Amino acid sequence: MKSTAFVSKRLSEKFGKLWIAAEVILFVLVGAAVDIRYTLQAGAAALAMILLALVFRACGVLLCVAKTSLGGKEKLFCVIAYLPKATVQAAIGSVPLAAGLSCGQIVLSVAVLAIVITAPLGALGMDATYKKLLEKES
Repeated sequence: MKSTAFVSKRLSEKFGKLWIAAEVILFVLVGAAVDIRYTLQAGAAALAMILLALVFRACGVLLCVAKTSLGGKEKLFCVIAYLPKATVQAAIGSVPLAAGLSCGQIVLSVAVLAIVITAPLGALGMDATYKKLLEKES
């Protein structure tokens, strides 16, 4: 009989592969539903809202790691690591549109704008700072 840990690991690997395909489908469907005119129409107000949300997210991350044994550089890296937004925005950004709400298209557009702005910035930020902010444990 196979051990629970072995079965758990195999199941996790299989679901991981399934999620890769599901994630691609999710982003393709969201991309197909976006009308770029609404994104452009949202303009500066959408950017300001996204930036404000990122400030609140950063404060939340700092609160969560405040009483931990992490150093200042590690806490800063945690903030950077939590900047990217994508999967949740893609999954729920189209809900108002699907529900037939009049604001649906603009909500989807702002969600996509958040993805387009934060995902690359977060990835670049982590890539640029991990060597300076994190130390390998021996």
